[in-house]
Amino acid sequence: MNVHLKVQSHHLERGAYLYIRQSSMRQVVENVESARRQYALRGRAVALGWRDEQIIVIDNDQGESGASAVWREGFQRLVSDVGMGHAGIVMGLEVSRLARNNADWQRLLEICALADTLILDEDGVYDPASFNDRLLLGLKGTMSEAELHVIKARLRGGILNKVRRGEFRCLLPTGLVYDHSGNVALDPDMQVRETIVHFFETFSRVGSASQTVKVFRNEGLLFPSRLHNSETVFRPLTASTAVRALSNPRYAGAYTYGRRQFRRTIDGKKTLRARDIDDWPACMPDAHPGYISWERHQENLKILKANGRGFEAARASIPREGPALLQGRAVCGQCGNHLRVRYAARRGRQEAWYICNRDHIYRGEPMCQSIAGPPVDEAIGMLIAEQMTPAAVELALDVRKEIQARHEEADRLRCRAIERAQTEADLAQRRFMLVDPNNRLVADTLEGEWNEKLRILANAREERERGREHDQFILDKAVHERLVAMTADFNELWKDPDTPSRERKRLLAHIIEDVTLLKLPAEGTTKLHVRFKGGKIQTLTTMNPKSSAQQIKTKPNIVELIDKLLDDYIYPEIAEILNEQGHRPGGTARRGCHDARFTPLKVAYLIHEYKLQSRYDRLRQRGMLTRQEAAVHLNISEQTVARWAKYGLIARHAYNGHYSLYEIPDGDLPQKQCSRWNQLQDRAAARQQTQTEPRTSTGEERGVV
Repeated sequence: MNVHLKVQSHHLERGAYLYIRQSSMRQVVENVESARRQYALRGRAVALGWRDEQIIVIDNDQGESGASAVWREGFQRLVSDVGMGHAGIVMGLEVSRLARNNADWQRLLEICALADTLILDEDGVYDPASFNDRLLLGLKGTMSEAELHVIKARLRGGILNKVRRGEFRCLLPTGLVYDHSGNVALDPDMQVRETIVHFFETFSRVGSASQTVKVFRNEGLLFPSRLHNSETVFRPLTASTAVRALSNPRYAGAYTYGRRQFRRTIDGKKTLRARDIDDWPACMPDAHPGYISWERHQENLKILKANGRGFEAARASIPREGPALLQGRAVCGQCGNHLRVRYAARRGRQEAWYICNRDHIYRGEPMCQSIAGPPVDEAIGMLIAEQMTPAAVELALDVRKEIQARHEEADRLRCRAIERAQTEADLAQRRFMLVDPNNRLVADTLEGEWNEKLRILANAREERERGREHDQFILDKAVHERLVAMTADFNELWKDPDTPSRERKRLLAHIIEDVTLLKLPAEGTTKLHVRFKGGKIQTLTTMNPKSSAQQIKTKPNIVELIDKLLDDYIYPEIAEILNEQGHRPGGTARRGCHDARFTPLKVAYLIHEYKLQSRYDRLRQRGMLTRQEAAVHLNISEQTVARWAKYGLIARHAYNGHYSLYEIPDGDLPQKQCSRWNQLQDRAAARQQTQTEPRTSTGEERGVV
C-alpha cells in the first residue's frame, strides 16, 4: 500500500513521536553517526505532513538496554501516550530501538492497533491494524530478540572458554592483585597481608565471624578495603565484611567463576542467587597463592553454616558467655537432637536449662526433655577436675604461648600501621618542600595535608603504646596468676568465679566430644553419657533438683517418728522431742527461715496433712473412757473420778494439753469409801504397795476373800 494512503488526516491531527535510544553510554559517546540518523527521522515526519511543532522527541532512555521496559521511563511514556490516543505515528530507526523484548514489542503493537497509530522505521510505514503489516512487524521483533540472544551467546561463550582455562580476569578481593604478567599474587603491602593472615587466624581461634569482629575492635585493629579506584584504605571490621572474606574461595588460592547467578524478577530488578559448588562453571583449587589452604576454607564454611542455624541434628556452636558448660555439646537422649540452652533468673542468680523443643516449636508436639543445668554442669566440672591431672601443666604452657603469640601479632600489625603513616607523612613533607613558596594556595593545601598525616602518625603511635600497656598488664598480672594457679591446682582454677565461662568451655572442647542427657523423672535422676575426644565413654548420674514444694516438704523419716511418738506423747511433747533430736521442719529451705523449729501447731498440721491417726483415737482404741463414761462405769461422780486419777487410783492419759482419757483396770477395781476415815493418799499408797509386792500364793489362796 502507498505510504501516503496509510497516513490519513486523523493521523496528522495527532502528534508524531520519535523514540531515540542507544544501549550504552559508550555508544552514546562514540556512535555519533547513529544518533544523527535517528534524529534525521524528523524530516521523514515532516515529509509525510506533520508540522515541526507536532514532532515529539523522546530521548531520555539513552544508555539504557532494550531488554526490558521496566527501567525505561521514555518507553513507558511512549506507550502511555499511544494508549491515550495522543500519537498518530511512532518513529524509530529500527525495531530494536523500541524494544529488544518480544513481549514489550507485541504489547506496543497491540496498543497501536487499538489506537489506530502508525509505526515508521527506516524501511517504511506500517499499520499495526493491517494483518500483513502486523505480521511483518512481529517478524522483525522476533528477529531483534534473536539477534540479542546471539550476541549474548557469542560473548558468553568467549568468556566461558577463558574461564575453563582459568584465564578470565575477575575482580580480586582485597589482599590479592594481578602482577605485571597478569598472574594473581599476594598484595605487596605487608600490612595488608599480615592483617588478613591475622584475621583468618583469629577466626580459627574464636570460631565465629562476630567474635572475630569483637577481637579486632578490642585490639584496635583495622581491616583493609579496596576502593573502586584501586586505592586501599583501612576501616573498622564489620560482620558483613568478615563473612564475605570467609566465604570467598579466592583467599584459599582457588580460581572460581559463577558462584552467584543473576535473575530478573517480574518488575525488572536483578536478584542474586547463590549456586552450589557443583554448579559453578569453574572451580580450580590451588590455582594461585592464597592466605589459607582449600581444606581450611572448607572448614570455615562449615563453621559459618553451623553458626547460622539454631536447630541441627549435630550442632557444636562456639563458646559463648553463658554459664552452661555443655552449650553446643549436649545431646538429647530421646530424639538425638542437640539440646538448646535457655537461661532463667531465679532468686537473684542466672540458671541454665538444657531443653529439646524443636518438635514443640515446629509441630506443636510435647517437649522431649527439660533438664536443669547446675547439677549437670557440676558433675561435668568434677569429672574434668579428675581427668585433668598430668595434662594441666602442658595445657597451661600452650595457652600462655598462644596468648603471647596473639599479642605479638597484634603489636606487629600496629607497627605496620605506624610504618604506613610514617611513609605517607614523609611523602607529604617532600611534596610540601618541593612546592614554590610563592604559590601560597598550593603550599597551604600541601601543608594542611602534611599536618593531617602527622596527626595520623601520632595517633598510630599512641594506639600502639596503649595496646602494649594493655597486653603487658594482662600477661604480667591476670594471665600469669591464672596460669600459675592452673599448674598448681586445676580444681581451684576451674571453680574460680573469676574464670570466664567462655574459657571453661574452650578447655572443655579439647576434652569432651559430646554428652548425651537422659532424664528419668520416675527415679528423680539424669543419666549423663560422656564421650571423650579419644573415644572413651563414661556414664554419670545426677540428682534432679527439687521443686519449691519438694524442697520445703517434711522428710518422711520425721513423719514416721511423729507417728510413733503419738502413742505416748501429746503435741507439745512431740515438738520438744523433735527439736532436741535436731530435726527441723521443711520450711527451713526458705530464705531467712533456717532457724525455724517445730511447734505444737506444726506437729498438728503434719498430722492433719499426712492423715495420721490422732492420739485421741489411739487411746479410744485401747479402751480408755472419758470422765463421764468412767463415772458411770465406777458408779461415782465425775469429781471423784478426777480425784482418783490425781492420786493414782486409776490411770489418766492426756490426748492434748487440756483433756484426758481414763484407763479402768480390768480387775481389782477401787471401791467407793468414806474419805474421812480412809484418806485417798493412804489408799493410793497401799494400792501401790500391793501392786509392787511379789505374789507367792497358790490358786486357792488367790480365790479367798
